[in-house]
Amino acid sequence: MAETVDRTVRQPIVDTLELNYMPYAMSVIVSRAIPEIDGFKPSHRKLLYTMYLMKLLGGNRSKSANIVGQTMKLNPHGDQAIYETMVRLTRGNEALLHPYIDSKGNFGKTYSRDMAFAAARYTEARLDPICNEIFGGLDRDAVDFVNNYDGTMQEPLLLPTAFPAILVNSNQGIAVGMASNICSFNLREVCAATVAYLRDPAADLQAIMPAPDFSTGGYLISDAKSMGEIYQTGRGGFRLRSRYTYDKKNNLIEINEIPYSTTVEAIIDDLSNLVRTGKVKEINDVRDETDLGGLKITIDLKRSTDPEALMTKLFKLTSLESTFSCNFNLLINGTPRTLGIRGIIAEWISFRRVCVKRENTYELQRKQERLHLLQGLEIILLDIDKAIRIVRETEKESEVVPNLMAGFGIDEVQAEYVAEIRLRQLNRQYILQRTKDISALKAEIKRLQKLIGDTALLDEVIISDLERIAKDYGQDRRTELLNVKHVPVLEETDLIEDYNLRLFLTEHGYVKKIPLTSLRSAGDLKTKAEDQIILSQEGHNKAEIIFISDQASVYKLRAYDMKDHKPSDLGEYTPNLLELAEGEHIVYARMTDDYAGDLLFAFANGKIARIPLAAYETKTNRKKLINAYSATSPLVAVRYLPPETEEELVAISDIRKAIVFNTDMIPLKATRTSQGVQVLKSKKGSVLTMLVTLAESGIAEPRYYRNKNLPAVGTFLKDDTLVDRQVDLDSLLE
Repeated sequence: MAETVDRTVRQPIVDTLELNYMPYAMSVIVSRAIPEIDGFKPSHRKLLYTMYLMKLLGGNRSKSANIVGQTMKLNPHGDQAIYETMVRLTRGNEALLHPYIDSKGNFGKTYSRDMAFAAARYTEARLDPICNEIFGGLDRDAVDFVNNYDGTMQEPLLLPTAFPAILVNSNQGIAVGMASNICSFNLREVCAATVAYLRDPAADLQAIMPAPDFSTGGYLISDAKSMGEIYQTGRGGFRLRSRYTYDKKNNLIEINEIPYSTTVEAIIDDLSNLVRTGKVKEINDVRDETDLGGLKITIDLKRSTDPEALMTKLFKLTSLESTFSCNFNLLINGTPRTLGIRGIIAEWISFRRVCVKRENTYELQRKQERLHLLQGLEIILLDIDKAIRIVRETEKESEVVPNLMAGFGIDEVQAEYVAEIRLRQLNRQYILQRTKDISALKAEIKRLQKLIGDTALLDEVIISDLERIAKDYGQDRRTELLNVKHVPVLEETDLIEDYNLRLFLTEHGYVKKIPLTSLRSAGDLKTKAEDQIILSQEGHNKAEIIFISDQASVYKLRAYDMKDHKPSDLGEYTPNLLELAEGEHIVYARMTDDYAGDLLFAFANGKIARIPLAAYETKTNRKKLINAYSATSPLVAVRYLPPETEEELVAISDIRKAIVFNTDMIPLKATRTSQGVQVLKSKKGSVLTMLVTLAESGIAEPRYYRNKNLPAVGTFLKDDTLVDRQVDLDSLLE
């Protein structure tokens, strides 16, 4: 059996990437995905130039299939790719503020992902009149030409656009390792800003063109600061919002304009999901009523729905409001650069100056050549008979030009021109008619020479073109600006449903959140065996819950962060819910909106601390507070005291000594870790074991247990002082 030879060539990965991957990456960046300063990617330029060669600028429309086929002479990427490029440039697709192609037939819509365009054999197209400003000067050497992919014809390297098309129509592209996303601006504003920059490079461009403009209209939420950052760096984002009307008679909302970066189908999917999941309950039905008249999404509302409040919520939850992220990355002389608006305009002006200079240099050369010929003809005027005699007496045709050169002292080009004149034209009238423009030609040549050598004069030509284009093709803004200060801010909590509920805490550490609607129709509350409810409080779903543990910590949680429970549920286990430390136990919970009122902490050493509930309020969304109360003695009980409220309390020790006192006797302490004041003195090592209200204690004769001053040892409980003598406090003291 023949021995296998290993022909594997080992190569460092860096060398492999450099030799194989980098050429591909650069080809995608430079030749496919990133637009250039003229505002076009190569695929756009090849298509439009092909249509220009087909004389579709001002002519009749041609079948799209024919255009696509002709474009393949310049673009070998396939007919479908070329046609998709063509679709986006058409007036029918509505993707551009100023379409380059005047279309006929179904070219789909940029705002719909499902509205497919018809096949190329069914549609027709021609160049839009604005293309006159794109191709002007192309036949006057305004730009360089290069060979196509097989060298059979030439194509322009760039198009000599007479306005900053790179800013007027949006352009997106994804290359290798980089991308480009350039939004569109209003043509009038772009031209005005460019003129202002030409006259004063320090001009405030943002005051002239305050924000982008999109073909789909809608609203742009304008923030001067963030927009200024985009103008300066070429990166950033802004929000686009749909435009809607409310039909009060039929109680429905009609959406007629949507953000450029979304589609009708995406919006309807978002709305349907919200209705299906129950997050939005004000909607009866959503319909796509888009037709030949334009885009329309209809939302049927339930009775008594506030349309403005609903739309504010929908803007937050759906793509009815979306963000456009800017990345002004374009090719400048073959190099990718991310520029702000000022930088793009400056580069375009540099490019346009070269184009205008080359056009006028071309014109200058043509006029100089014409002048040279006419000057030779002018010399013939001195002696027409001599010219005729030289031609007649010359024996060979090849000697006519040299003899004329010798006879009149003109060069070969001039002599050739004279020799080509027909006999019937050799009269004084013809020659005078041809030579009378010599003075005008000289003046024009002088003007062109001055223009070519003076940048200020070139700029005046550019300004004149921009003002004319703005007048001829300018449109009013489609996207209306909304100042961010006038846009209502919807907080996350505004999206959460609020309802009344009751909170339960059990001795074993289970917590339940039960809506009152469920509680009213429920039976007994379920708890684990040998467990019991130690706290019950009414509140609402947006309230904040404070959990107090036996390890001097407070845990904070919003009620809506807990799921709703049924009365038959055990609830959530607080060690898991709050991530308690091992052995830590929740002894008290309180729901609050405004942190009003005080907390009373009773300790085993007989002291009671009165701490304002506001001491636990934090500006940040902190989940845990340590050192929430004094840890010098074990915590026995926690009670809540509403603001401006007095309450009669009873403190009881483990030896059945009790003292009745008013909460006014407990001073308020600002520090959470305050040890409080001594209320019940210890006797023979006794400790405080209970703090209850007078009503809860069952004491019928409070005077017997009341002391004028605190602290006090207290008085032994007697059964005959209790309301129900058969039930003593043993069960409470256990």
